[in-house]
Amino acid sequence: MNANTPPLQALIFDVDGTLADTERDGHRCAFNLAFAEHGLDWFWDELTYGDLLAVTGGKERLRHYAERYAPQIAARPDFAELVKTLHATKTAHYVRLARSSRIPLRPGVARLIFEARRQGVRLAIATTTTPDNIFPLLRSTLSADAPEWFEVIGAGDIVPAKKPAPDIYEWVLDRLGLPAEACLAIEDSENGLCAALGAGLRCLVTVNDYTRGQDFSGAWRVVDDLGRVSLGELLAPEMVDV
Repeated sequence: MNANTPPLQALIFDVDGTLADTERDGHRCAFNLAFAEHGLDWFWDELTYGDLLAVTGGKERLRHYAERYAPQIAARPDFAELVKTLHATKTAHYVRLARSSRIPLRPGVARLIFEARRQGVRLAIATTTTPDNIFPLLRSTLSADAPEWFEVIGAGDIVPAKKPAPDIYEWVLDRLGLPAEACLAIEDSENGLCAALGAGLRCLVTVNDYTRGQDFSGAWRVVDDLGRVSLGELLAPEMVDV
């Protein structure tokens, strides 16, 4: 262990695919409901949505899909406004799904968060999803006051460049007032890992069905789920010897 390396002081969580399988069971379903509501014949099955996840950000995903598969819609003069409307409708559907407790946390997530709180390890979030998507998920799966457990929540369009750019992590680190060496990012995707590494963070990757085959070179550790990790391991001195 490098004597100059500060001890672990904060965990910074991604949300979609990390805290819960929100991409498959939440956002995908909500997008399809939004398409139907606005009279579009689009339908994103699990395989299609897995491919679309290479594009970071919901509005960006909508634009990419339309430009590639529905150019006549992408060429509409009101297309920019349509994207905003579809995304807002999708968010409303997602919030309803989250509030109904239909999107459970992934294994080990709640335990790790509870352990961190008991040990005084600070909590933060760095995600490209909108804040409206985060709070219902936390409240329905952890506690009514769970959003308050996270000292900093960096989400949505709060920075101009989304993952794999490091901007959202840099924004969170700045507000935490901590050096990257004192924090650990927890991600599920290659884009998320690249963002964390770009900000100088160590990164624990918890893979899911959508991200299992991605390149996680540079990660501190890669696991199937957070049930395989204890806070004691994260606090151990050897953790810094990447």
